[in-house]
Amino acid sequence: MLDELRELYQEVILDHGKNPRNYRDLPDANYHAHGNNPLCGDKIVVYLKLDDDKVILDCSFEGRGCAISQASASMMTEILIGKKMQDAQALFDSFHAMCTDENYDPAQYPNADEDALDRLQVMAGVREFPMRVKCATLAWHTMQAAVHGDSTASTE
Repeated sequence: MLDELRELYQEVILDHGKNPRNYRDLPDANYHAHGNNPLCGDKIVVYLKLDDDKVILDCSFEGRGCAISQASASMMTEILIGKKMQDAQALFDSFHAMCTDENYDPAQYPNADEDALDRLQVMAGVREFPMRVKCATLAWHTMQAAVHGDSTASTE
């Protein structure tokens, strides 16, 4: 069963990596930032359009990188559209812990959307490969930089 699950997760990553969702410029974005992972060369721009209530009306990305960074960005944009910024922050915190903490417990993040975390679980395997954690979290760090008014994010 574990092998079947691992194979499914790999298929999801490859699908999002080859056919990224929301891969486009967002001309009316009111937040954006450039992300860089100098270790492996991943580069990304994340665009966000938020309304006055800090609801993410639209989210997209452009850039190039490995399948993991592209898949993570694609999944992030799908998940964040329609969420309030505070919910996006809760997801970022939980996702980052999922990718870095071997004792990760989603119960420690009660404000994070459970369905979204289930979808993101495919990325949890990067925790076994520290160099890949930066690939999986680049888009998320870039999103954070954008909403905090920083024009750039780096995994360094």
